[in-house]
Amino acid sequence: MLTAYVVVAVLTIVACAWSAAADLARTEFVLANSAAVGVPPSWLPPLAALKAAGAAGLLLGLLGVPVVGLAAAIGLVLFFVGAVTVHLRARVFRTLGYAGGFLALAVACLVLEVAVAR
Repeated sequence: MLTAYVVVAVLTIVACAWSAAADLARTEFVLANSAAVGVPPSWLPPLAALKAAGAAGLLLGLLGVPVVGLAAAIGLVLFFVGAVTVHLRARVFRTLGYAGGFLALAVACLVLEVAVAR
């Protein structure tokens, strides 16, 4: 169980850090996707900060601060539930898989975090 948690947490950390960097760099696909779902470009830095904070919190959880890791996992689940909701409300299904994939990673991380904490 611990190995699965570490693998999923590392994948989630890398994915969220990459996504935060793409937001901050205002890459073409990020700008196109955010425009399609109605998220203004001015929101990208705060959204990137939330993803980066989630990644950092998961890392701290791996390094021995489990309460921070748990809080980060919960925060990322809520964040990506919001992202999926925004995609569904905007009826933008072509990039829904990305948001759903990030949500799946965050949920798996949360479930494994709780299982490992027992």
